[in-house]
Amino acid sequence: MKVALNGKPHETGDGASIRDLLVELELPAEHVAVELNGELVERDDFERRLAEGDRLEVVRFVGGG
Repeated sequence: MKVALNGKPHETGDGASIRDLLVELELPAEHVAVELNGELVERDDFERRLAEGDRLEVVRFVGGG
């Protein structure tokens, strides 16, 4: 299925959840923030299934000083 990931087309498996996408991208769920179709998604809701055409913004937290 096709979704938009950080403004670019991305192909992922049919029925994939947000968590599935993060695993595919090798991003640990505890180190990212996810916005789905303009709304922030709580980590507890990362099992939410994606739909064709969904728009996701994934931001990775980076530590440093």
